[in-house]
Amino acid sequence: MKLLECEKIAASYDGTGVIENLSFSVGEGDYLCILGENGSGKSTLVKCLLGIKQLDGGKITMGEGLRQTDIGYLPQHIDLKKGFPATVYEVVISGCLGRRGLRPFYNSKEKALAKSAMERLGIADLAEKSCRELSGGQQQRMFLARAMCAAKKLILLDEPVTGLDPAATGEMYALINELNKKDGMTIIMVTHDIMRSLNYATHILCLCSSKESFFGTAEEYADSHLAAAMMGGGA
Repeated sequence: MKLLECEKIAASYDGTGVIENLSFSVGEGDYLCILGENGSGKSTLVKCLLGIKQLDGGKITMGEGLRQTDIGYLPQHIDLKKGFPATVYEVVISGCLGRRGLRPFYNSKEKALAKSAMERLGIADLAEKSCRELSGGQQQRMFLARAMCAAKKLILLDEPVTGLDPAATGEMYALINELNKKDGMTIIMVTHDIMRSLNYATHILCLCSSKESFFGTAEEYADSHLAAAMMGGGA
């Protein structure tokens, strides 16, 4: 079952085309990694998928009752302002805002969902701690827990390990893989890590600044000339 399908989409900034004639689809339970050089359109694509940026052409179709507000999103950079007063629990449960709708308070199911997400990611003991006091790895776990609260079927992650040390990076990739393989959560992740993409992903979307692109299985990508070029094995 397709959760999301992009058909010949195009997007630009200030009249300059960034994405042109791009087509791909994401099925339920897929793990799609989006690779590409800086400036190849990865961040633009993320904004289009979230409905933040309007397409110049083509269309994005959501399937299986999925709405853009049902996508759990973990952005690349989250700047916690100095003095930001929220606790870890308050940040995590804010992922349920889309579920809450116009209700003034979270219900018992939403509170249980937030607590379950924190327990799953090993941060339940930090629930009442100020989010400003967390390490980089703990903050990413907190924001992933928030994305889990927002997600019904799909989590979109934009460079989720940026700035993390090697140990925290490995832990984050393992958590994301577990969400996909154990929970059946569909994953779309923007990353520069080709080797981990080949290890974890079911599918690869590779964008190039030349507007050349690849979409297929991880195995197909591993055998492609784009993979060889990005890993330094070809022109």
